[in-house]
Amino acid sequence: MVPAHSRAARLAACLLASACILAVSQPCRAGDVKAGRAKALACQACHGLDGLAKTPDAPNIAGQTEPYLLTQLQAYKTGARKNDAMSVVAPSLSDQDIEDLAAYYSAIEISIGKLPGQ
Repeated sequence: MVPAHSRAARLAACLLASACILAVSQPCRAGDVKAGRAKALACQACHGLDGLAKTPDAPNIAGQTEPYLLTQLQAYKTGARKNDAMSVVAPSLSDQDIEDLAAYYSAIEISIGKLPGQ
């Protein structure tokens, strides 16, 4: 007979594995990269068209994952996340704009030329 705590641990591990599989298999929303690039023209003063920050206070967003960008843009739009510049810009973004921007900035490929100390 298997101890109850061992069965519970195996059940928990199975549930966690199932949740991970489902999370990975869920498709991202389909933003339009081309439309996102056009919308990103309004973002380039801070984030650059290439997603690399142009001001010290702006983060580099090129190559971030699409779900992360979606979540953060929605949080700025609703006011759940605060930033002076984004509080002005984000409320005017439609859900489609957010999906397109997330698709565009996440599609930018990042490469590392030389690591420090090499």
